[in-house]
Amino acid sequence: MGPGARPGRHRRRLKLSGILLTILGIVAFAVGMLFSIGFHEAGHFYWARRYGMRVPQFMVGFGPTVFSRRRGETEYGIKAIPLGGYIRIVGMIPPAEEGESKRATRMRGFIAEVRGQSLNDVRPSDAGRVFYAKPWWQRVIVMFAGPLNNLVLAVLFFAITLTAVGTSVVTTTIDTVPACVLPAGADKDATCDTPVTSGGQLCEAGTQGCALPAQSPAAAAGLRPGDTLVAIDGDPLEPKAFDSWTAVQEAIRKSPGTPLDLTIKRNGATRDVTVTPIANTVYVDAQSSETTTAGYVGVSPAIGFARQDWSAVPSYFGMVVSNSVEKLVQIPERVPQLFRAAFLGEKRDPNGPIGVVGVGRISGEAFALPKLSGLEKLSFLLSLLAGVNLVLFLFNLLPIYPLDGGHVAGALYEKARATVARVRGRPDPGPFDIARLMPVAYVVAGLFLGLSALLFIADIVNPITLN
Repeated sequence: MGPGARPGRHRRRLKLSGILLTILGIVAFAVGMLFSIGFHEAGHFYWARRYGMRVPQFMVGFGPTVFSRRRGETEYGIKAIPLGGYIRIVGMIPPAEEGESKRATRMRGFIAEVRGQSLNDVRPSDAGRVFYAKPWWQRVIVMFAGPLNNLVLAVLFFAITLTAVGTSVVTTTIDTVPACVLPAGADKDATCDTPVTSGGQLCEAGTQGCALPAQSPAAAAGLRPGDTLVAIDGDPLEPKAFDSWTAVQEAIRKSPGTPLDLTIKRNGATRDVTVTPIANTVYVDAQSSETTTAGYVGVSPAIGFARQDWSAVPSYFGMVVSNSVEKLVQIPERVPQLFRAAFLGEKRDPNGPIGVVGVGRISGEAFALPKLSGLEKLSFLLSLLAGVNLVLFLFNLLPIYPLDGGHVAGALYEKARATVARVRGRPDPGPFDIARLMPVAYVVAGLFLGLSALLFIADIVNPITLN
């Protein structure tokens, strides 16, 4: 700061810069989301047109139309709410099957109304161009193509992030070496100089089961902050590979009482160190409050930023897919906590579900962090977009109508039904009447809208933040 400069003005400039960077991060994520949605719909659109189906609309977003233009027989446009998109294919619902009961009920009236609205789009010239008249395998390809495009984007974004931009990794360089061993969940006032029980509770010196915490195996072996592990029991480690620290953790956790031979690099020199993990109460993982008994050495790793080799992409992507499936399965059980966080002021679970608004907010926060370099911010954005596209792929393939997976399941069921009929020497029963699933579709849509609204409220009043 030069002579005569005002500290207040400098702080205002920094604040303004932070606000602009936050907006840039949110806008960048929004643009990436719109592209992802459009690419999803383009998958449906391309194959629908390829197989001769008529597609009168291709829209990104919901609600009022902001912009649209007609080219050929299709209207292309952007709508005001960028939370999804759709293409309208003529004849998604077939005519009523022969022999369908005509008895008036509220449900049959509802199905008939939906069927009528769908068939109103069908023109006399659309013979053979309607969705329901196409072979089952063409309908499967059309409906699978959208989620497949999201999977392509997810793989592409992850691959670019890992190999070209770089990603945050837990390195094998030691960041801290605690002097003693305190079990997970120990009393907050417990230190290396305070007597504790085996469970970590403060106690009176001299009483049974009460003693000063034992020296950590790492400290006893002479490990220091800044040491880099380059091999464990003879198995080499790449210090900045995304899975190297996981290998170290697994080796330590499964070896209580068993000596481990570590090769470390310190100040450019390589040396061998033997350390014997002890049994200790540790957290199951970094995101869990559950504990277990496992081997413990007493080192924590430093975080780094590095590019990975192309060979790491499949295993990294497999790890992300596994974690994403686990998170999706956990959504129903996490909804009550989300409700309490949104309306009762309970602390938000940082590992719980988060909506598009919340992810956009986190993108803005990351862009505003001065400690992150430009490459780190780009890596964070691409990772967010990759994760969102992966979730879109997995979610849309759930075999529930009206999701894409529901249409795929309906077409596969139709094929199975036709095969059984042919084996039994019976006539082909024809297209599966997906209109009968409309009550299910409305229940699913209602649940999805309810969850979306809950996430929106929670992301506004009690957001998950990078802090």
